[in-house]
Order: sequence, then structure tokens, then C-alpha cells
Amino acid sequence: MKISNTRWKEQLAGRLPADWAEEIDIFETELELRRQDKLEERVFAETRLRRGVYGQRYDNGRRHDGAQVQTLAFPSGAASKGPNTLWDAPGMHRIKVPYGGLNAAQLETMADLAEEYSGGIAHITTRQDFQLHYVHLDNTPALMRRLAAVGITTREACGNVVRNVTACPYAGVCRGEAFDVTPYADALSRFLLGHPDCQEFGRKFKPAFSGCREEACGLTNMHDLGAIAVTREVQGRRERGFELYVGGGLGAVPHQAKLLEPFLAPEELLPITQAMARVFARLGEKKNRNRARIKFLIKDLGIEEFRRLVREERKLLPHDPRWSEYVRDAERFAETPRNAPGALPAGAEQQPGFAQWKKSNVRPQRQEGYVVATVTLPLGDITAAQLRALADIVRKYNKETVRTTVEQNIVLRWVSLAELPELYGELEAAGLGQPGAGSIVDIVACPGTDTCKLGISSSRGLAAELRNRLAENGYQLDESVRGLRIKVSGCFNSCGQHHIADLGFYGVSRKIAGFAVPHFQVILGGEWRNNGGSFGLPIMAIPSKHIPEAVTRISGKYVAARLGEESFQDFVKRVGKAEIKALLEDLTAPPETPGDRSFFRDWGDAREYGIGDIGIGECAGEVVSAVEFGLAASERAVFEAQLELEQGRPAQAADTAVGAMVQAAEALVRSELENPPQAREQIAEEFRTRFYDTKKFFDPYAGGKFAHYLFSALKKNGNGSDNAEAAHHLIEEAQLFIEAAHSCYNRMGA
Repeated sequence: MKISNTRWKEQLAGRLPADWAEEIDIFETELELRRQDKLEERVFAETRLRRGVYGQRYDNGRRHDGAQVQTLAFPSGAASKGPNTLWDAPGMHRIKVPYGGLNAAQLETMADLAEEYSGGIAHITTRQDFQLHYVHLDNTPALMRRLAAVGITTREACGNVVRNVTACPYAGVCRGEAFDVTPYADALSRFLLGHPDCQEFGRKFKPAFSGCREEACGLTNMHDLGAIAVTREVQGRRERGFELYVGGGLGAVPHQAKLLEPFLAPEELLPITQAMARVFARLGEKKNRNRARIKFLIKDLGIEEFRRLVREERKLLPHDPRWSEYVRDAERFAETPRNAPGALPAGAEQQPGFAQWKKSNVRPQRQEGYVVATVTLPLGDITAAQLRALADIVRKYNKETVRTTVEQNIVLRWVSLAELPELYGELEAAGLGQPGAGSIVDIVACPGTDTCKLGISSSRGLAAELRNRLAENGYQLDESVRGLRIKVSGCFNSCGQHHIADLGFYGVSRKIAGFAVPHFQVILGGEWRNNGGSFGLPIMAIPSKHIPEAVTRISGKYVAARLGEESFQDFVKRVGKAEIKALLEDLTAPPETPGDRSFFRDWGDAREYGIGDIGIGECAGEVVSAVEFGLAASERAVFEAQLELEQGRPAQAADTAVGAMVQAAEALVRSELENPPQAREQIAEEFRTRFYDTKKFFDPYAGGKFAHYLFSALKKNGNGSDNAEAAHHLIEEAQLFIEAAHSCYNRMGA
């Protein structure tokens, strides 16, 4: 439904910050110019993305660009059935929430917008943003103005700019933090918003803050800029500072952040970040988007040279009074409670459901007599009615101190322990009293095939199925299993953060019996704690319908074979991925029951997966082609590379990973050339000629980017691949190249 923008512009006149109002007016003009075809689509795409406006899949099975997609299972019920155009197809609007902080009025506005524009559902992301799906493009200026009126902007929620500045949702109340990072995150967010030095990046730039090194609430290790609060004693005086990291990131090939400064004074936080932005804008890749993140610039330059360039740039910056003004504001910042502290009333544990909820969803603050209560949101979704109920609740129980989390939940701070049972009762009445926060049932998932144009398998569908199954007995599971984190992405891009999960999954497609079947790669070796301390690697692809059984087997093996208090990460290292893979090997097979068509359907989708793309084409499936044999061999090889890396042989692991890519390339070449050459370089040239130059290998959205992993690896001839991190990257790249080869072969069979 289209809503009048003029009405909201007149009604909210004078209530918006002047610069925000001007920005929205400009966007509205650009919208009209694009409608009249006076603004090139390529330019308009970047300008709308910088204001948080995305295209998306929608319910009649088509994208706004005309490509066929699967039927959606997003619960809003707001899917458009209209014409397949940019103007009539619904899109997604991302809303920035710096450090996840919201108040009651903002919650109510979010409720109104979700109800009027998004079918009554709002969604929380893994970077503390809100997203509204199925929003009509014509309604976006009104939506922006209504948000701006309560202090929220969508500017730079997307695009090649600085994205939302995230921070630990427990900052200021956590018992283990060095100090409260909230005001510094706020200062950086305000300083960088629209800053002229941050408008010429080749790709996005994501900052994050954490109050400590040990926990995962800030996930600084996987961000372009990560600031960890630290203190030191100088002449008997305690000083604040930041351990500053740069160049982290997940995506297709994750990179761990590098230490830039061991102790950065707070007054240097803004100018050093500005200097970093200038270096990134000047030297970062612009043409090849696949290498345009700052992590690639640091990889090319080395952290020492990057540090030197940033420090030199800092010396050249003209003084900005906001550097000191914002820091002074931060030093004066202090949150206070609404109600007096207290103790838990006698008999509170007898309240139905309360004890279980308190155990998983409540943690004590460092301020005596107060707690933080987590509102668990399955799949990150919250209804308009629940948002309004939450607004009433926070007005009553605290000073509207609400934070979204990277696990797609909401936390309420400064709740008096004495009022906790009453708070639980009101949350329960609003449908917000589910237990299980931070447990194995609290599964993180990206939108996947529900709304994302890049989704391959249904991440939300799988996450919902896993949650339902685990919740049936999840709260009676062994304590060691209950604390595991599961994260699901619909594709390799890691929007669901599968690389840092105990059990991670990302969507891929494979052929069985001549049909495309939804699969998920199983990721092991990731670490959630220590700000995303390590990144996992895929061990095998399993049909989506067998993933719940895979979770059961892996968790069961952990309980049975665990040594003492051994962590899941240490268990995986000790047992080895080869043994775990063997445990799951039979799950790769099709069902034994003939005619079981559910196997060929994705979770939450009534249609057979990929039938519209694959067609009836290939026969029975008993005959396995040479291409399929070759691709299977390449997958075995890339897994062997992982095992070599586990055994401390990075150079051999890197070489095996390159060999796996060559095997996959040879498999495709064999489909056109009966006797392909044997030498690696000659195979690569045949692949380039037959599949890259002809664009047969190009994915509709990734293009030919994964082919460059092969070309680059052979060009380097192993140089620089003799350390564990470089070998890890090569294994990731090899897996992605093989996935692209599978997709290419699937398209060839269409």
C-alpha cells in the first residue's frame, strides 16, 4: 500500500534535524528523477542503498529484476502480488541503531512502521539494526521522516560507507568490562555519519566496540575496526584507552583483525579513525569489488605499513573541535535506573515458567540489586503489538534503556531484582517470555531465501526447524550442549555469522537423481567467545533435510566423548574433523524410502527445490558423470587440506587446496574436452578459455569472482602461503571455487 509522503512531510515539518530533513528531501527528488528516467539506475542504486533501501525476493516467486526464485516463508504475510518492477515490488529497508540503543518512543514508531509498511513484523539483524521487509519504494521517504522525528536515521545503513557502529549491549552494566564503551560508540557514530572522508570507499566499513577481550558481545575480531576497552596505571592514576584492531571480516573468506594500536587514548579515537578512512578511501580497491574491503588492503600492505600510513595521515589532519567535544561528552555519560534496587521476592521461583526463564535470560549487573533481562526473539522477529508492549514495559521498569544484540534479541537493562517476577509476567503476556537466550535453541539466521536475492537454501526454515526440535527437550539437554551456538546462513556470505559458531551452516546446492537438492555445508572450528576468536571451515555438504540429524549426532558425540570440562572447540581439535565427518558420511545419501519427495524440498517451502531452474532433463541418476566424479574428488581434496592444516603443515595444506581448485576446473573442462591437459597451468588456461571468457562460470550475482581464486593462487605459485592464516584463506577460497563449479554444472544441466 502506498502512503502519502506529502502528508508526513507537512505533519513533521520542523521536528526533524535540519540536515536530516534536507537529506530526505534530496532522496525524494532523486526518486522522482529515477521514475522519469532522468537518473541512471546504476547511480540511483547506490544512492538508495546509502539510505538503507534494498531490493529483495518476494512472495510470487520472482525478484524485482525478473529472475525466478523460490516461494517465501517470511511470516509477515505482506508479500506483494503486483507487477514485477522496481516500483511495484516490495523491498527491504534497513534502519541503523547505533550500539543497539533504543527508547520507548522509537519502539512505538518502529511498531507503527512495521504495521503500516511491513505486514506487522520487524526484524533484528546480527549487527543490531532493524529491518522492515516488503516496503514499497514509494513509501521510503515517509518512513525516513517518521524515523528521523524520533532520532533515527537510515542514512548509510547500506552502501560503500561506514555502516552501523555496534557495541556490547551490556556496556556500562557488565561485571567484566574495563569501562562503558557506549558513549564512545555513540561519538564515533555521530562523527562519521555523512563525513566527507567516508564517502569514497570501494566497499563498506563496519566498526564495533567491546568492553572486554573475553566475551563475544562486541565481536570486534570480525570487524573492519574493532575497539576493545582497556585501562592502565600511570603515576597512580587509572587511564582509559582502546586496544584498536583493523581488517577483520567474515564474508566468503573471513579474515581476523590485526592489532593496530595496543593503547589508543580516547581523544585519539576519532582522528585516528578519520585518518584510517582517508587511507582506505585513497588506496583501497575500487574496480574489483571482491577485493575492496579494508582487510584486503591490509593483507596487501601488511599491518606495519598500514599503521605507518595511518599515523602519517593523522599528522596531516586539520584540527576538528569535535574530537575533544565528543570525548568530553562521553566522559560525562552515565545511565541511571528508574526504580530502587532490591532483592528477589520470596517464592518468586514458584511462578510458572519463571525459574527456567531466569536461569537462561537474566544476568546480574555490576550495580548491586539490578539485572539485565534478555527478550528472546526467535529468528530475530518481533511484531508491532510486541514492540508497543515493550515500550510500555520499559517506561515502567527502567529509564527506557533498551539494546538490540548481535544474537538478534533485545536486552532490558537496569531492572530491579525486586520487580523481576512482575516484569516476567508482563513479557509473558506479550509473548516475549520465552527462555533459552544464549543457548543452543537461540539460533541465529540470516533472511536467506525468504527475502535475500543471494540466498541458496532456506536458512530461516532450517533455523526454525532446529529450534522447534531442540526446544522439545532443549532445556533438559546436557549442560555442555545447552551452551553451544548454532548459526545459519543462506549462502557463503556469512550474514548469519556461521564462521564463528560452534555449529555453523551455510546454504549450497547439489544434484541428486538429476535434481537440485538444498544442502548446507557443515562448519566446525569456529569460536564465539573472545570476540569471535577463531573462524571455522566447512567439512562437508549435507542435504538440508538431514541437518537436524547431523546436529543430534555431533552434539551426542560431544557429550559421550568429552574429557572433563573440555570445550567444544578443544573437543573438535582433539577428535579431529575426519572422525566427525565419518560420523556424518551416510547423511549425504538420498532417503531410503522410494518416492519421498520431501527430501527435494527446502524447509518451509511446499515446492520441490530448484524444479523451475533444473527442469526434468537428466535421467534416473544411477549414472554418475565424469564431471560429478571430478567435483567429488575436489571436495575430498579440500577436506584433506583442512586435515593437513590441523596437523600443522600449512604449506602442504595450501598446495592441496590449490590442487582441489584445479581438480574442480578440470572436471568442468572434461565436460567439453575428452582428454584435458595434465599440467595445472594448462588446465587453468583451458578453464579460462572455455568457462571464464565465455562467462559460463559466472554466477548471476557473484559473476566470475571465484574464478580469480584459482588464477591468483596459480600466479602466486605458493608464495606467501606457508603460514596458517594464508592456508586457511586458500582453503576457504578453494571451497568457494568448488561451490561455484557445482553451480556451473547445475546450470549446464538445466
